[in-house]
Amino acid sequence: MMYPVIRELATDGIPVSVSCRILNVARQPYYRWLRQPVGPTEARRQQLTAAIGEAHADDPEFGYRFLAHEVRASGHEVADRTVWRICSENGWWASFSRRRGRGRPARPGMPAHDDLIRRDFTAAAPNLVWLTDITEHRTDEGKLYVCAVKDLWSNRIIGDAVDERMKARLAVAAVETAVARRGGADVAGCIVHSDRGSQFRAQKMKRCLDHHGLVGSMGRVGTAADNAAMASFFSLLQNNVLNRQRWRTRDELRIAIVTWIERTYHRRRRQAALGRLTPIEYETIMTPAANAA
Repeated sequence: MMYPVIRELATDGIPVSVSCRILNVARQPYYRWLRQPVGPTEARRQQLTAAIGEAHADDPEFGYRFLAHEVRASGHEVADRTVWRICSENGWWASFSRRRGRGRPARPGMPAHDDLIRRDFTAAAPNLVWLTDITEHRTDEGKLYVCAVKDLWSNRIIGDAVDERMKARLAVAAVETAVARRGGADVAGCIVHSDRGSQFRAQKMKRCLDHHGLVGSMGRVGTAADNAAMASFFSLLQNNVLNRQRWRTRDELRIAIVTWIERTYHRRRRQAALGRLTPIEYETIMTPAANAA
């Protein structure tokens, strides 16, 4: 039932008509439900529905079993079957498990932010524009997912995170690492540009950006050029690390990725866009000038 969600949105100032239109819910039945007294059982179910809905919004890849784990961890006593029933009633399914007609591409998610950089991959100072994206690679243990954050000013990878699952927490961890690595610097107002992946549209990611005063930005659907500067880094990573050998464990690949970024990409790979300097050299030389500006 979406009515509790609509009521919560209304308390946050979002008109009921807007919420009903977006959620494809008729207004009159909602108002009838709103006028009816709610008993303890229905109140508990509404709270449970709201908790499941929030968990699903945070990580759309979660199936009902993982959602059940999440809501139980938040204090709700509920069986997997009950969570499945609520998910079924509201159409909350793992994004990768939805059945689609043969040859039909997945419908892209709505952008959580406007495209604020519009392929202008330049920055006059540090912490003005960060780019982020996620890539994956197989090991004998299973896939390893890598999220990186690059400061467009120096092309330095200032944030990174790895995980065996591609969830919103992966993107959040990379951004948190970037903020910590720029420790003491004022990152408020910095644009964080990504594609429309569900990890970057998740509520966890939005809360992370808001907490640090960062500004979200998203490219268009199916247009790799809208985040080309980040794609070029992952292409280098693919050719220089990921595709060089068969990786037995996730830890083995993780260590190889971090070593290549810190030893080679940051300190040995000179870039034409930086005047044939490495990212570390560029930051070392330009930081005093940036501080004086």
